Amino acid sequence: MELRKYLLPGLISVTLLSGCSLFSGEEDVVKMAPLPKVENQFTPQEAWSTSVGDGIGDFYSNLHPAWQDNTVFAADRFGVVKALDASSGKEKWKVDLAEKTGFFSKNISALLSGGITAAGDHIYIGSERGQLFALNSSDGSIAWQTQVAGEALSRPVISDGLVLVHTSNGMLQGLDQSSGAVKWSVNLDMPALSLRGESAPAVAFGGAIVGGDNGRVSAVIMNQGQLIWQQRISQPSGATEIDRLNDVDTTPVIVNGVVYALAYNGNLTALDLRSGQILWKREIGGVKDLIVDAGRIYLVDQDDRVIALNADGGVAIWRQSDLLHRNLTAPVLFNGYLVVGDSEGYLHWLNTTDGRFVAQQKLDSDGFQTEPVVASDKLIIQAKGGEVYAITR
Repeated sequence: MELRKYLLPGLISVTLLSGCSLFSGEEDVVKMAPLPKVENQFTPQEAWSTSVGDGIGDFYSNLHPAWQDNTVFAADRFGVVKALDASSGKEKWKVDLAEKTGFFSKNISALLSGGITAAGDHIYIGSERGQLFALNSSDGSIAWQTQVAGEALSRPVISDGLVLVHTSNGMLQGLDQSSGAVKWSVNLDMPALSLRGESAPAVAFGGAIVGGDNGRVSAVIMNQGQLIWQQRISQPSGATEIDRLNDVDTTPVIVNGVVYALAYNGNLTALDLRSGQILWKREIGGVKDLIVDAGRIYLVDQDDRVIALNADGGVAIWRQSDLLHRNLTAPVLFNGYLVVGDSEGYLHWLNTTDGRFVAQQKLDSDGFQTEPVVASDKLIIQAKGGEVYAITR
């Protein structure tokens, strides 16, 4: 039996091990840390909230809002896409990408999963059915629609007239931005068992840098679709298939000619952009996108520790371990603070200097899976049930 793409990042131990006879029927392998008690130094305010369809439910999805020109774009898994006024939350337009089957039949869900990405006059969104949509940002009409090589789980990336998409079967494809035509495909290879999720590429100087499920980071020349280097940052090890998972599902970050990449069960690694040579690495694993800002790296590791490190050599500055196994989102920087959401619907605000909590806010009982989006003076986050919130400091 082939096993591929059925493990949830951040929930792998709970999903596979609890209730499994192979492990003596033990129910709770990991326990969520209790909610830390925080004395708020300020009170984040909810500017507005609105529902966008039915959300993603219990499915893994990288769907998250996008922001451009005072408009927030958001979608649900089933096909509803909305444009919202960023100031008020008022709906500007709404479309449904579900396949229409007839008057008496239920529409077929679009299974949207990767995106949204806003760029220029279009927004881009992918699906588990291998469809990539370009919608006109003015009214939501379809500009083009293309079948890609596999499930489009990561967000599309726009650069140099191309739409880059990394599919669930290990293909990185470059599509013409104006027509959606596939211009090239690169097979990044993948193991039989991997986490459900893919790295979105980072782009710089005409190259795309992307993580793969085989523990490697790859560099591709975008105008040719040619692989120029690969570097392994995680080596499979351990007694079980779970222990040997080593996906690089995070989007690499490129700063001053250095590529920062993070692998599950692997390492945080700094690579030379031109050659792929390893500059330094630290034994830290994770699947959530990281931040590099003002000489520091901020990340959430695979056990939900929030960590700050020096970008020059990876030396740890602080660790916040009071949110273990709360299934945190990736972090974002907002108004000088580090913000993460969790699966119980809380936002946690941390001081970037020492990692101490400065505020805590309960927003939604359905919880969060994807990170907030900074939209000028607002923080936008979408809950798993479909509710979108705008938060101000």
